Formats: sequence, structure tokens, C-alpha cells
Amino acid sequence: MATQTDHPTTAPDRGMKLPRYADYGLLVALGAVWGSSFLLIKYALATLPPVTVMTGRVAVGAIVLALIIAAQRSPWPSLSWSNGGRTWLLLAIMGVLGNVIPFSLINWGEVRIDSGLAAILMSTVPLATIILAPAFVSDEPITLGKIAGVLLGMVGVAVLIGPGLLLGAHGELLGQIAVVVAALSYALNGLVARRLPKMPVELISAGALICATVAALPFCLAVDRPWQLSPSLASLAAVVGLGVINTAGGYLLLFWLTLRVGAGFASFNNFLVPLFGVAWGMLLLGERPLPQALIALLLIFAGLVAVRLWPRRVVEPG
Repeated sequence: MATQTDHPTTAPDRGMKLPRYADYGLLVALGAVWGSSFLLIKYALATLPPVTVMTGRVAVGAIVLALIIAAQRSPWPSLSWSNGGRTWLLLAIMGVLGNVIPFSLINWGEVRIDSGLAAILMSTVPLATIILAPAFVSDEPITLGKIAGVLLGMVGVAVLIGPGLLLGAHGELLGQIAVVVAALSYALNGLVARRLPKMPVELISAGALICATVAALPFCLAVDRPWQLSPSLASLAAVVGLGVINTAGGYLLLFWLTLRVGAGFASFNNFLVPLFGVAWGMLLLGERPLPQALIALLLIFAGLVAVRLWPRRVVEPG
């Protein structure tokens, strides 16, 4: 899974275009695809450890996107530092921040919490980006909407995590914290990616996933010793599905939607992913979110709405 913010890291915004019915269909499809990530992770974790699931996912995604790049005959960045070395360094950082760390943490967290709960926590990525952006970029003005959005999001997360802490459910609490840290890692990844030079969006994702695979594979071999595992066919199918559909397919849907109607419209997937995440968990895993989880989801959504509908700066220019 990846999450699109108001400042896309994978494609330039091509302007405000009026969405058509097909674009709304693409948006719903993107929400359904990324929302199903949490469900497939549950199936994969049934007989596979978190690091192996993460490594398999990024490797399959990298292969799919690399094949697409090869079919398009697009040139890869040069490996020399003067021509493309800095680009590959940024792609490597993105591979770790946007794939290795969050995928591992989400997988580890989902061993302890429901898939729908993980989806709700991941909906805080845009709000995490708002918090971290001033430290990395200079063109991110602080607005009343952003302040309200962050405060509402923090209250939502507190509602979600608070009962587990008070009741001493430390295993569940650690799982929730792991997913929140994954959201922060996604946000950092988006800010790092803004320093990339202009290049095809497919190439950015393929390069980041290749770097993620190179970074994750030695760790997976040393920690999990996958040759000693006995995974079920369902778990293996889930890992392949995560790589092909949720990683490579999700990126391609995002690119297509962004190029058609702009990044602003595509960012509305932030509202759909947690809804689909909860729905998939309820339909196929029999999960039933607690009332505080639904309240937290509404608070986080209210925060996202505040960011969009209240854009006035805290300090107006003179």
C-alpha cells in the first residue's frame, strides 16, 4: 500500500480537470485495491513471518514494474554519481522509508490487531505529512485547516489507542503503535521523494521497489530463513497478490488517475482506503470494529476535510 497526499511524490499534478464518471470509478478501484492490502496481509501472515511477507511483496512488485519499464524501453538513471547516483540514493531512501519499514511494521502490527484497525490508523498519513513537512520543505504554509486537521487526527488516534493502554492490552497497543510509526515513515517517504528530478512515475516506483528488495533480502534471509518455512498456498497467493495487485497495480492506478485529473482528486483515496479496509475485514475475516474505532475514523476524516476546506494561512501575507 501507498498513500497519496496533496503533494504527490510520484507524478506532477497536471492541473485541475473536471473528473468524469470513469475517474470516480478509478478512484473507487484504487481505494478498494489499497484497502484490500490489510486483508491480504492477514492471509499472508497465517503461515509466513512479517519480514518474509514484506520482502516477497516488494520483490514481486519490483519485477512487475521492471517488466513494464522494459516493455516501454524507458532508460534507467545512470549509476554514475554525476549523472544519476544522487537519484538512485534518493530512490534507495524511498525504498526503505516507503516500503521496507512501513510494510514490515504493518505486517508486524497486524499479527496483533485487526486489519480494519490497521487501515484506520494508516489513514493518518496525510496528517503525519503536515506535521513533518515544515522540517523538510519551505513551501508548506501553516493554515488553520492544517492545525485543526492535525488536532482532530491526534484525538482520533488517542481514541483508538487509549482504551488498549488503559486496559493493559500491551500486545494490541504495540501493534497499533507499529502501524502509526509506519504512517510516519510513509509521510517521510513522500517528503524525500519531492527532491527527485522529473522522471517517469513508473520509473520512480520501480527503482524504489528494486532498492527495497536489495535492502530487504539479506535481512529476510538472515532473520526468517525462508527456505525452512512451510507456507500454505493461500499465504503464497496473498504475497503474490500484494505484489502484483496492491503494490504494482495500485501504483499504476494512482499514476493513471493523477495524470487524468490531477493529484488533488487522486488524494481523495485517503478517505476510501480505511473504509474499504474495514469493509474487507468485516466481510471476509468476520472482524467487528469497536465503537471507538468508528469514532476515531470519523475524527480522522474530519481532520482531512478541515485541511481541504479551510486553507487560509495562519499569518496572511501583508
